[in-house]
Amino acid sequence: MALALSRHGVTVHLDDADPAAARTAEAMGAGSVGPPKEPVDLAVLAVPPAHIGTVLARSQRSGLARAYTDVASVKARPQDQIRSAGGDLSSYVGGHPLAGSERSGPLAARPDLFEGRTWVLTPSVRTDRAALNCGLELVSLCGAVPMVMDSVRHDRAVALTSHAPHLISALVAARLAPAEEEHLRISGQGLRDVSRVAAGDPTLWGDILDANADAVADVLEAFADDLGRAIDALRALRGTEGPASKQGAAFLDELLRLGNRGHARVPRKGGAGPAVYVPLPVVIPDQPGSLARLFAAVGEAGVNIEDLRIEHAVDQPRGLVELLVEESAAPGLRRVLRADGWIMRDADIS
Repeated sequence: MALALSRHGVTVHLDDADPAAARTAEAMGAGSVGPPKEPVDLAVLAVPPAHIGTVLARSQRSGLARAYTDVASVKARPQDQIRSAGGDLSSYVGGHPLAGSERSGPLAARPDLFEGRTWVLTPSVRTDRAALNCGLELVSLCGAVPMVMDSVRHDRAVALTSHAPHLISALVAARLAPAEEEHLRISGQGLRDVSRVAAGDPTLWGDILDANADAVADVLEAFADDLGRAIDALRALRGTEGPASKQGAAFLDELLRLGNRGHARVPRKGGAGPAVYVPLPVVIPDQPGSLARLFAAVGEAGVNIEDLRIEHAVDQPRGLVELLVEESAAPGLRRVLRADGWIMRDADIS
């Protein structure tokens, strides 16, 4: 965020509990370390949910800024904690930029992180219009797409779309800890996709789950019910053919189809509605510059890559890059890449 603001000529002051992190951010061009000489327009509290109330109250008492926001992924409980800590909700608007990864710290930052991404703002009934406008300007400067929500509705939404999935990913990854090395050697991209977010900071995620525990538990309760039915269906398949076996197969078929429909509803970009994207699997040699050549070929064809996946083992001479592009652009891009000598897995090799 500080990198994006500095790019636009905004004066940014940096402060962190870890002085080394602040100095690293300063060296990257994110702003200057040290307190401002006078109140700033907006202070961004990049602290875990449990600390927002006390940090905000302390900052307001010191006259740090005219308006305040935060980046925590839970909004309702911090509002309650602000009241308990004696903070002033009129100058505060909750914020939650929906971008990032399992990596953290200043070295993981980049100025375009929020471009085209949804950024939720959760003003309370006491939030001044001036504070909300500051939040909206911040979102605009970072290139994000603002969405204003009630804090309780926000927390229920992220429980479904972020917090419960993270815990489920951790459950999957936890089963790998005692697994035999031979079993892990045959893992594929699907396992890496499902377990990727489990690499997040346990301390931070413990704080997030604690702050949104009830909403996450509601999602997991429904998930556990589905999981139990899936287990019963799988056990039924082991028996002799009969009504139970057929019911189990029908349930699993419906579950997989429902999963397809749910996945299709996930927005690909910045809160936009679901779009139809086509995967184009391209075989790529394990050589320096191969990815750059592929991306250059796609760029020359005038096609935007909406998303991509890379499947590659370190001991293999080639890998697979799956490009996701708009359905209308797929046929032309396929012809261009073939003409340029690229091998399309779906058509040219088994």
